[in-house]
Amino acid sequence: MVSPVPATVAEFRARYRAEQIGPRYSGRLHLASTSLASLLAIGLCAHAAPHPRPLEWLTVPLAFLFANLVEYAAHRGPMHHRARPDFFLTRLLYQRHALSHHRFYTDEAMTVEEPRDYQMVLFPPAVVFLFIGGVAVPVLLALRLLVSANVGFLFGATAVGYFLTYEWLHLAYHLPPESWVGRLPFLARLRRHHTAHHDPRRMQRFHFNITFPITDALFGTTYRDR
Repeated sequence: MVSPVPATVAEFRARYRAEQIGPRYSGRLHLASTSLASLLAIGLCAHAAPHPRPLEWLTVPLAFLFANLVEYAAHRGPMHHRARPDFFLTRLLYQRHALSHHRFYTDEAMTVEEPRDYQMVLFPPAVVFLFIGGVAVPVLLALRLLVSANVGFLFGATAVGYFLTYEWLHLAYHLPPESWVGRLPFLARLRRHHTAHHDPRRMQRFHFNITFPITDALFGTTYRDR
């Protein structure tokens, strides 16, 4: 059973919905467009590297670990601290995450109340295209030039796949626990990990991995309730 939303959170949600979420916004369409764009990019990269050599397959686990580290660094850094110098993108990440997402969802009120609330979980479509076009593609091209085409495209597929996993898992943590997604066995521990991060007392110090807490374990930022 979902606990009642605290009055301060309910107030913030009502104000945010009225001021920041347009009447034409569709959470389901947002999720579908992010998923389709990412899956298309993954498919194109996989098609461009049909027969990698055995050694080139090492790109996949290495790219996965690199993405886990980037997720951790971005979350612990600009998503929770004002960056200096203050660029538009870092300012947007900080405002949207630390100042809005963590007030819209707290450890006492993690669950979306309607699909329009997906707006406060999923990255804006512009960020998706910025990530793919401004980050994944340049690294892909550099690896293609410096190492091999297969390595470049395998990196691209893994990086975008990791981003999509991030979006799906993050949304899953905020869906009702009694939903069919919420009841998936492997999600319970990951949801608890993320819920602890939404505790205002801990969000600046613990649980910066949203997908798999590998880098949290590496850097000792896993909270252990003593």
